[in-house]
Amino acid sequence: MYNALIVDDHESMCDSLSYTLENTGEFTVLDKLSRADHAEAFCEKIRPDIILMDVCTGGEATGIDATKIIRKRFPDVKVIVMSGFDEITYAPRAREAGAHAFIFKSKSLAYFAQAAKGVMEGQTYYPETKTIPVPSGEAPLTERDMEVLRLMCRHMTSQDIANELFVSIGTVKYHKSKMLAKTGFEKSIDLVFYMVSKGWIKPEY
Repeated sequence: MYNALIVDDHESMCDSLSYTLENTGEFTVLDKLSRADHAEAFCEKIRPDIILMDVCTGGEATGIDATKIIRKRFPDVKVIVMSGFDEITYAPRAREAGAHAFIFKSKSLAYFAQAAKGVMEGQTYYPETKTIPVPSGEAPLTERDMEVLRLMCRHMTSQDIANELFVSIGTVKYHKSKMLAKTGFEKSIDLVFYMVSKGWIKPEY
């Protein structure tokens, strides 16, 4: 029997996942939290075997940041990151944070149960890499392009982005110009507006 923790600020989703996992006969849900930044303290008290972690949780706490901390401090704890948003950076960022799986909430509850059991058996689950539909140009963008673009969407300056990514400001400007050429936009602000308005990037998480 595996001990599970569910982190999601939607009560109905927590209840559905809890019922589904426990109905397999292989999981006991220890608790349900509404904020990702409370998960670390929970792991210190009662270390679960697996955590199902939403990206966007209460208090604007992000499950990706929490996953990175938990995987570093508690390497034996398995983490499945999930999201109801079709955001293009979440899956690669979850993988980089050390998550064992990333699942969009549009998947069935049966798939969540299958993935949870598979992760406990050493498997990983990640969706296919998505490409961004743009008006014209040569998308897709590289992972580094996406890192720069995500920070641009948070209204960070080129110098701020360079400091965040530990690169030169010239490197940041190179990625910006490359992204404009790839996507067909003339100005960075137009590219940022397109990404945020279409829901491809949610800068707050």
